[in-house]
Amino acid sequence: MDDGMDEGRGDDGRRTPWIVGVSGASGTPYAAAVLRGLLAAGESVDLVVSRASRLTLLDETGIAFRDAHWREDLETWLARGADGKPDTFAVDAGGVRYWAAGDLAAGPSSGSYPAKGMLVVPASTAAVAGVALGLSKDLLQRVASVTLKERRPLVVAVRETPLNGQTLRHMVALDEAGAVVLPASPAFYAGATHIQDLVDFVAGRVLDAAGVPHRLYRRWEGELGGATRPV
Repeated sequence: MDDGMDEGRGDDGRRTPWIVGVSGASGTPYAAAVLRGLLAAGESVDLVVSRASRLTLLDETGIAFRDAHWREDLETWLARGADGKPDTFAVDAGGVRYWAAGDLAAGPSSGSYPAKGMLVVPASTAAVAGVALGLSKDLLQRVASVTLKERRPLVVAVRETPLNGQTLRHMVALDEAGAVVLPASPAFYAGATHIQDLVDFVAGRVLDAAGVPHRLYRRWEGELGGATRPV
């Protein structure tokens, strides 16, 4: 920007982050791709990693995420591709601020804390239910509730299948409250040739819903056969 403010700051110069909540659903590569996309766009990020998501992260990546060493663990995670290979990406997590999931006194738990909105990715059915019912059992659910009450954008990337009636009702409740309910459903028209391409498509759709520019996938341009042509 011409005035020297990075895109992660508001008009008054204050840091105004996107808050990313990672729940315990399978799909930690989706979260990593969204985080990389936000940082590449120059956005500031506040990160909340639920306790359940640490088990999923350990299972899917081998990374034991620790509060005391969160930056080191986060950069190790973000450098890893969806195929599990380390050092696939070079990422500087300097634009990230971390909040422990049990810290209900954290800044984002208040509506007065400046934020652009929240992205919950991946979102488990438990997280969907907690947010829809306003339970605020942990910081992730509390921040999502605050995001809704402050009328800020909330994108919930649901990663579960099949879905029962109760979860569907919770998703409808989130939609009616103003959230964008975005199932983690990869598409194939963008010419995916690797698992990372499918992950990046979902991450890109999350960023689209938030209005964050990116180049994570090839967009549909109304021409059949586009997926088979070189980028």
